Amino acid sequence: MRRFSRPLTLSLAAAAVGAGLVWFLDPSSGRRRRHVVRDKGVSLARHGAHRGRRVVRHASSDAVGLGKRLAHNLPGNEPELDDATLAHKVESIVFRDHDVPKGQININAERGVVFLRGQVERPELVEVLEARARKVKGVRDVRNLLHLPADSPPQPRE
Repeated sequence: MRRFSRPLTLSLAAAAVGAGLVWFLDPSSGRRRRHVVRDKGVSLARHGAHRGRRVVRHASSDAVGLGKRLAHNLPGNEPELDDATLAHKVESIVFRDHDVPKGQININAERGVVFLRGQVERPELVEVLEARARKVKGVRDVRNLLHLPADSPPQPRE
């Protein structure tokens, strides 16, 4: 069975080449067909080159962006934030959620240590706000002095 596959493939290829030659060399329509195939080939090559340039440009810009993102996350000589800027930065992160009572919480910073003072309605909000404050870059420590309405305010430990 394997002996017949090669001659069969060869004869089918020869028939296809012959049909293509007849189709291209036809005296009445062959010239138009050749020009149409040439024009489509040139158009395909031009569009393919354009797509290739776009893919390369996209990949290179992604690589540059990834490099800058990685370089940004490297520890470097970042200037240390002063206490007022750090407190404002923590406020913007902590008060981002609409459920946080902004008027009942006081945030200040001293030498990189952030103090959270005030009263919150829900006990889980105490841990959530402390976790948010700890995630801010530049915060060395967080002293959580938040309390529930029924509890007395905790005393700061030195």
